[in-house]
Amino acid sequence: MIRITNLCAPLDAAPDDVLALALRKTQISPSAVVSWRLIKRSIDARDKARVHFVHALDIELFGDEAATVARSPHRQISIEQPPVPLDFSIFQRPEPSSLPRPIVVGAGPAGLFAALALAEAGRRPIVLERGRSVRERQADVRRFFATGELDPESNVQFGEGGAGTFSDGKLNTGIKRDRLTQKVFDALVAAGAPREILWEAKPHIGTDRLAVVVENLRAEICAKGGEFLFQHRFVGMELAGGALRAIEVIDHRKNALCRFDTRHLFLCVGHSARDTFEMLLESGVTLTPKPFSIGVRIEHPQAMIDESQYGRRFAGHPALGAADYKLAVHLPNGRSAYTFCMCPGGLVVAAASEQGGVVTNGMSELARDQPNANAALLVGLTPADFGDAHPLAGVAFQRVFERAAFELGGAGFRAPAQTVGDFLKSRASTSISSLRSSYAPGVRPTDLTRCLPKFASDALRQALPLLDKRLRGFAHPDAVMTGIETRSSSPVRIERDATTLQSVNVRGLFPCGEGAGYAGGITSSAADGLRAALAFLASIQPTHALPL
Repeated sequence: MIRITNLCAPLDAAPDDVLALALRKTQISPSAVVSWRLIKRSIDARDKARVHFVHALDIELFGDEAATVARSPHRQISIEQPPVPLDFSIFQRPEPSSLPRPIVVGAGPAGLFAALALAEAGRRPIVLERGRSVRERQADVRRFFATGELDPESNVQFGEGGAGTFSDGKLNTGIKRDRLTQKVFDALVAAGAPREILWEAKPHIGTDRLAVVVENLRAEICAKGGEFLFQHRFVGMELAGGALRAIEVIDHRKNALCRFDTRHLFLCVGHSARDTFEMLLESGVTLTPKPFSIGVRIEHPQAMIDESQYGRRFAGHPALGAADYKLAVHLPNGRSAYTFCMCPGGLVVAAASEQGGVVTNGMSELARDQPNANAALLVGLTPADFGDAHPLAGVAFQRVFERAAFELGGAGFRAPAQTVGDFLKSRASTSISSLRSSYAPGVRPTDLTRCLPKFASDALRQALPLLDKRLRGFAHPDAVMTGIETRSSSPVRIERDATTLQSVNVRGLFPCGEGAGYAGGITSSAADGLRAALAFLASIQPTHALPL
């Protein structure tokens, strides 16, 4: 197979047009093509007068592919080995295992994919999720947005699909594209995600499509012997000689304490499982504080972002969709400010998981067709900022400012908000009229510095004019900032051995995913769940180890 990259084509080019372009550039005869597939498509908008797509293709040819590459005048052509899909079924045993069934705690991306791998290997995992199934959870979240009545066990943070279910469903990641991530993408498409995620440079699924994908993943796991128990919260462990022997779980449906024998627990809790972190620490599991970020959600008209990114001529082009951005700036005082989880054509949503604290997040549907764009605008923190060396000092730090935001918003989970113009002039907002905030249950105009650490407010004031130079209109006076964003990543790391991926002091405990401090986002969390399952399977059947 050969790979051809750097194929520039107009926005209205059809797939066959891209193939024809590749064959012309490489001087390959169409009759020599056995098969081909698009592997990447990105947008080049550096020249606003000529916005276009850049493609990469894999083509299988009749004859000597190496010779074809050697004589091609196109420089961006090479031999590519077809990827070998990960197949966890090689770990299946003909006889039933004598070990108790492995348990997965948490049905977010890490938990779902750890369970998928275990099910494919014939291990019949039990998945415990403190929240409800994704459809029930959707109803709980809609009710919260409409009324401000929070269910602490079923919300934007907790429930089947994890926190990413109520997001943009963004799949681009900083980790290397390898067999693990390819397994993730292939499984998502098989479960109903758009096929475009296989080649788009910035793939996303959208919160509306994610619910279907999550349900289909669950069905696949159950068809292979897995089992899901919703409204089951992990509350305790039984250890013997430093090894896991059983866990305790509260079944909230029956208000009953249950015990599960197990020797292998995949801990895939999200970054908001604060009571679980407390229980683990009391049980002697090694936890350490981890850097995270704090800030606000900033909203602009999507049309303004489109024009800033694509120019007036191409803004709104149907092939481009809603434009996104990713910005960062390093400040003279050593702090950094950056945008995160940008949601084109999306909504700012209420993401609280505890009574008395306001948390914001962003969400987009697949179409990304809402009038506003939003993104987290964050300032990085380190454990030195927490004022305490306790492993859960970051959690305490988050709570202080979430509760301040709750009070500043006027309770009822309304959020404090301020225009960028007022924020930069250090005056409280009294109204927000030009750009309507999309946050439900609603916002209260105020002074956001009252719910942010002073160093964060100072950093954001310095950063906004600098970011405006990189994206025209970013610091527009009418842009709206809504507080407070504290859950961009976990404030805790559950320490694990780099080789076995087990807890450094509890054998059989596999911390993985975002909540454990080893991932950030849907793709990397799912891949980490696969990696943990693979480490477990390889440890009990080392002759079957799968190279990555």
